[in-house]
Amino acid sequence: MNKDDLIILIADDDEGDKLLMEKAFTNINAAHKRVYVGDGEELLDYLLHRGKYKNETDFPRPGIILLDLNMPKVDGREALAKIKSDPKLKSIPVIVLTSSKAEEDIAKAHDLGVNSYIQKPVDNKGLETIFKSLEVYWFNTVRLPEDGSCKKAI
Repeated sequence: MNKDDLIILIADDDEGDKLLMEKAFTNINAAHKRVYVGDGEELLDYLLHRGKYKNETDFPRPGIILLDLNMPKVDGREALAKIKSDPKLKSIPVIVLTSSKAEEDIAKAHDLGVNSYIQKPVDNKGLETIFKSLEVYWFNTVRLPEDGSCKKAI
């Protein structure tokens, strides 16, 4: 799979964190498309093509999800549980990227089927390091399914 075709769906309610993430992705010259949603409900709407995300061509299945745990409406734990229990969604890799270092959150996320759990760094350089690692591992090393789930957005 060409990494340029990969769509990263990022669920985070903190606008400041979104800006830092986008800056870090830009600084490492990340080629893949990134789509941001503000909470777990919007994440599920995107994945299930509900509401403003109804058109599957405009909002294709992501190749990977970055998920914050502490969000309004539907939190990351509940969204993760729904994703990993849905036969159509469970194969999408989910990486929790959160400020929580609580052992119960780590254990719960793994029990629910998260692929990786990463604590958010406090600065942009830390995010760049994490995103470089994600780039190497998830986008250059791991083989993701070529079932159309990583289509390039129009």
